[in-house]
Amino acid sequence: MKTTVLSKNRHVTRRAVALRQLSQAGPFLEGNLCQFQRPGCAKPGWHLTFKQKGKTRTVYVPMDLVAQVKTWTRSYRGLKKTIREVSRHSLALIRGHVANQRAAKRSQALTRKKSAKA
Repeated sequence: MKTTVLSKNRHVTRRAVALRQLSQAGPFLEGNLCQFQRPGCAKPGWHLTFKQKGKTRTVYVPMDLVAQVKTWTRSYRGLKKTIREVSRHSLALIRGHVANQRAAKRSQALTRKKSAKA
């Protein structure tokens, strides 16, 4: 398999920064923390809602874990943004590579035409 070396451009450097951010991620949890009013209680209760195999699941979150679970879900949303950023830069590298290959082929074709005329 042929390996290609990517030149240092903005997409390579920004993707590397985003990958470093991913490697430093702490605990995270997919889902949304939702508040609900419990009957007969003054304080609200909390549920974590998430998808599992296409179905919505809900888990009760005890009051002493609410702050921690909020941090985990916030961290997950940040990770999703970072993953999208890595994907966007990787796609830009692919598109740039294709454009560079086409430009190189056009340049070679023009060089051949000029040398054939001489």
